Amino acid sequence: MEVTINSLATGLDTVWVLICAALVFLMEGGFAALEAGFIRSKNSLNIIMKVLMDCTVGMLGYFAFGFALMYGLDQAGIIGFSGFFLKNDMAHLELKIPVYAFWMFQAAFAIAMATIVSGAVAERMKFGPYIIFSFVATVVIYPLAGHWVWATDGWLNKLGMMDFAGSAVVHSLGGWASLAAVLVLGPRTGKFNKDGSMNIMPGHNLPLAALGAFILWFGWFGFNPGSTLSGLDSNIARICVNTNLAAAAGGTMAALFTIVKFGKADPSMAINGALGGLVAITASCAYVEPISAVIIGLVAGVLIVLAVPFIDDLKADDPVGAIAVHGVCGTFGTIAVGIFAEKGGLIYGGGLHLLGVQLLGVAVVSLWGFGCTYGLFKLLKATVGIRVSVDDELEGLDLSEHGMSAYNNLEYNVLNQVPDFCGVVAEEKPVVVTEKGFVS
Repeated sequence: MEVTINSLATGLDTVWVLICAALVFLMEGGFAALEAGFIRSKNSLNIIMKVLMDCTVGMLGYFAFGFALMYGLDQAGIIGFSGFFLKNDMAHLELKIPVYAFWMFQAAFAIAMATIVSGAVAERMKFGPYIIFSFVATVVIYPLAGHWVWATDGWLNKLGMMDFAGSAVVHSLGGWASLAAVLVLGPRTGKFNKDGSMNIMPGHNLPLAALGAFILWFGWFGFNPGSTLSGLDSNIARICVNTNLAAAAGGTMAALFTIVKFGKADPSMAINGALGGLVAITASCAYVEPISAVIIGLVAGVLIVLAVPFIDDLKADDPVGAIAVHGVCGTFGTIAVGIFAEKGGLIYGGGLHLLGVQLLGVAVVSLWGFGCTYGLFKLLKATVGIRVSVDDELEGLDLSEHGMSAYNNLEYNVLNQVPDFCGVVAEEKPVVVTEKGFVS
């Protein structure tokens, strides 16, 4: 094969996009560790399985239908109609890389959106109905929102909406879908008392959650810079810097704010503060100066600390803070484009036009995610049911839904099933398993 400048550029861009797609896919491991660490041990295997189903069922759904609805040919700016099963000609996309590479990158985004919801519904949702949600999210909910904003003929794209890597399309969509899901699903048993007061249900492994956050942070270096679709774009360096600075600012501010507010630095808030900074900068990472990225991250860190208790006051039980991180910070990050973008931003003399478009766009995408998820969960609740029984919830979804525990040892403590209101075991019975497998 004769190597030309054009073929070399195409090859470099293809490798770049595939590497970034792998980084974004690695974020599923980050989600799994983060969510497992933030919940109780008896449900950690179940949340891993739900994230895994996003990667399996969700990936297949996006391959068969979602990608076509998102990037297929369209005359009205609403929905695509070509490219099912990656069969049709997608020349209208005018890609400089193979469509397969583009699909790999976009598929990783699609399953990330669905996985946001998995953490919010943790510890009480049935496994089967969650699979249905994951399929619908990657086939319909995410693709249509993505088409409106990212497809060249999408109606929000034509209005001038700017969402570089998905603060709205991925994060606001997933965050407000999470709110809808938990409102229909209801809180975990024992989370709230009859007088409205709240019981704390601490996660079983915060170091694991922190590891998940570091993996997500690392994966974001594919999520944001990869959205250039070109390794030859010199702006990828600034995108990386902005991404990193916003995460650092979000984590710093959340830690400092909790010291002021509570007297001690809250690790869970600091973790989510860094993630909130990443979510918030995702829309504007290619459009703003580094100092603006720091400001955006700082605001996101404050929003996390304020939003988590506010959402609890709504009796929306979100064990991992997905609504605050993705819904609140994703919405803020999308709006921040209209303020901080060097071209069209309010503080750069761009006036109110871009800000207005960003407000409209994030409102539409958020309402779409909330409305679709609320309707789907209502339908599932009325038909197959979405919530496990109280007995199964107290036993833990690892055993009740999968027949095994995440943590098994030859010598361990078997805890009786008499939980207090918070699900904490009241009595402990030391038990030893003999060589023949009998309990003594």
